[in-house]
Amino acid sequence: MNIKPSAAIRKNYNEISALCKTTKEPVFLTKNGEGDLVVMDIATFSRRESMLRLREQLVAVEEDRLTGKKGFSIGEVDEMMKKAIKEAADEQRG
Repeated sequence: MNIKPSAAIRKNYNEISALCKTTKEPVFLTKNGEGDLVVMDIATFSRRESMLRLREQLVAVEEDRLTGKKGFSIGEVDEMMKKAIKEAADEQRG
């Protein structure tokens, strides 16, 4: 975990930016000894957001399964994918 005083962002922006990019970890900034902000590079932020969205989707699917909502079998999904691919290919041919 990287912890820096908030003044470090003004004085050492490039250093903190490089630290975020090389470690792929957030930097925690403090103000008057207390946690204040978290800084991270865009790629790490985007990756974390994608993971959170995927987890939300997985939780929703699991909740549906636990409440008895009907899903699709592997065979049904396979057929839907084949149909979608064929339709997309047909549209491209025009």
